[in-house]
Amino acid sequence: MDGREVVLFCANDYLGLADHPEVISRAAEAAQSSGFGAGSAPLISGHTQYHEKLREELAGFKSAESSLLFGSGYSANTGIIPALAGKDDVIFSDRLNHASIIDGCRLSGAKINIYGHNDHVQLKKLLSEKSRGENRLIVTEAVFSMDGDIAPLPEIIHAANTYGARLYIDEAHSTGVLGETGRGIFEHFKISPEHDVIQMGTLGKALGSYGAFAAGNTEYMELLINTVRTFIFSTALPPSVCAAALAALEILRHEPERLARLHENARMLRDGLKKIGCTITGGGTPIIPVIVGAAEEAVRLSDALSASGFYAPAIRPPSVPEGECRIRFTVSAAHAPSDIDALLEAMKKL
Repeated sequence: MDGREVVLFCANDYLGLADHPEVISRAAEAAQSSGFGAGSAPLISGHTQYHEKLREELAGFKSAESSLLFGSGYSANTGIIPALAGKDDVIFSDRLNHASIIDGCRLSGAKINIYGHNDHVQLKKLLSEKSRGENRLIVTEAVFSMDGDIAPLPEIIHAANTYGARLYIDEAHSTGVLGETGRGIFEHFKISPEHDVIQMGTLGKALGSYGAFAAGNTEYMELLINTVRTFIFSTALPPSVCAAALAALEILRHEPERLARLHENARMLRDGLKKIGCTITGGGTPIIPVIVGAAEEAVRLSDALSASGFYAPAIRPPSVPEGECRIRFTVSAAHAPSDIDALLEAMKKL
């Protein structure tokens, strides 16, 4: 930055795969063989063998029957949610859901019920007050992007089953992160994905590539292929991007030590920040927010960290509420223990 090297502590490349030699090599090979751009929407001529192979691998990875690719997590959420719920339906959305989920809910035209963050008791109460004849959709993140905590999946599934609701879960920050093999929140809680669940995940975070996907049963995927406007009317992902994601999935299978190192680094930073008296939130994930409060103070801390050789920008409204500004640290398997020690020493001085 500004002509000097700094250590990055704010990216979502959780497994350090974005610059992995094999990921880069596979992407380059695909670009050489198939060109860079897909040249068309998937339903015209943009769907190649790379896209098809990635769909198959992602479905298996998420223990689903099928999957579908999207240009980004934002386009997935803003396209899929309106395809699952319309003006005569009801959506139940967590208060701290990502902006893309909020926009998808608004675009659907459905009645929107906001429940308290991770408050499954209030969710059940809201569900019980609605007519069973209405189509109901529960929408939540798995790992919340600004707080780093984990949704109470068993309780949410129980609520969905009790009141006949479908579940759409955004696994952007849990795919490649949660679970013994990085398969996400269902593996984390040792639950098999049920028939009425759609999992959305991104390729541009732990998997080091770009784009997003939805995974679920074949019937749901066929519905999405024929109704999601952000899929139908968007150019397909470049083949090289798909090849990079395929390489990342393979590395995740063959190098489990990356996932172990990620969580050890997260534990090291979290424990160290607590020891020096920082106010942190989160739930054992690689997202570790230090709550500062006022926007001006968060910016001052971020600037001071930058001067000390660390890049972690201040998070301010509208990303977080007024008075809850923070430094949102994220760790990666690529960080060395010495990187974390140096950051903690800088934070202690500041």
